[in-house]
Amino acid sequence: MIDFLYSIPIPILALLLGIMCLICTSLGSSLVFCCKNLNQKIIAVVLSFSAGIMISASFFSLIIPAFELCENDFLKEIFLVIGGLVLGGIFLIVSGKFFEKNLDQNKIISKQKRTFLLASSITIHNIPEGMSIGVALGSAMIAADTSLILPAIMLAVGIAIQNIPEGASVSLPLKASGVSTKKSFFIGCLGGVVEPIFAVLACLFSMQIASALPLFLAFAGSVMLIVSLSELIPDATIVNKTYSIIFFLLGFILMTFLEIII
Repeated sequence: MIDFLYSIPIPILALLLGIMCLICTSLGSSLVFCCKNLNQKIIAVVLSFSAGIMISASFFSLIIPAFELCENDFLKEIFLVIGGLVLGGIFLIVSGKFFEKNLDQNKIISKQKRTFLLASSITIHNIPEGMSIGVALGSAMIAADTSLILPAIMLAVGIAIQNIPEGASVSLPLKASGVSTKKSFFIGCLGGVVEPIFAVLACLFSMQIASALPLFLAFAGSVMLIVSLSELIPDATIVNKTYSIIFFLLGFILMTFLEIII
C-alpha cells in the first residue's frame, strides 16, 4: 500500500489527501440530518460543544504550530504570528461593520451574520490546514526524498479525523440558529472544499509559501477564537449556563484528546 502511494505523482497525492479531508468534513456536517428538532437545551449543547472544539483547534492546531514553525525566531514570532492574530481580529471587525451597515439598509437578520462568521471561520481555518499538507508533500518533492511522504500522509490523516467534529461544529449551530438542514449541511461541507485546492497550490509553490505559513495559521486561529468567544459562547450561556459549561469542556477535551493521540 505504501509503495503504491509513493508511486503517485506528489501533486496528485496532495489532491487526494485534500479530498480525504473534505470527505471527513462532510461526514461531520451530515450529523445535521440526525437532529430533527432542536429545543433550547440542545441548542445550548450544540453551541457550547462547537465552541469548545473550535477554541481547542485554534490553539493546538493553529496558533501553537505557528509559533513552532518560527523556530524561536523572535522577529518571525512578532511579525508572522502576532501579526496574523491581529489581522484575524481586523478581518472580523471589518466583517462586523459590513453586516451592521447592511442590517440598517437591507434588514439582514442576525442568523445570516452567524452563517457568514461560522462559514468563513472554518473555511479560513481549513486553508492553512490544506497548505500544511501541500508544504509537507512539496518538501518531499523538492528534496526528492520519499521518506518525507509518509509523515505528510499521517499529517493529512490527523487533519481528516479532526475535520469530522469540526464539520459538525459549523453545521449544527447553523441549524440551531434557524438555517435549513440542507443549507447547514452544504455550508459545513463548503468549508472543506478549500483543503484540496490549497493542498495542491501549496505543494506546487511550497518553497514560496512555507515561510508565510505561520501567518496563515495565526490568522485562522484568531478568527476561530474570536468567533467562538463573541458568537457561540454568549448565545449558549443565555440559553442554559450549566449545559454550556459542561459541553464546552467536553468539546474542548475531545479536540485536545485528538491532538494528543494523532
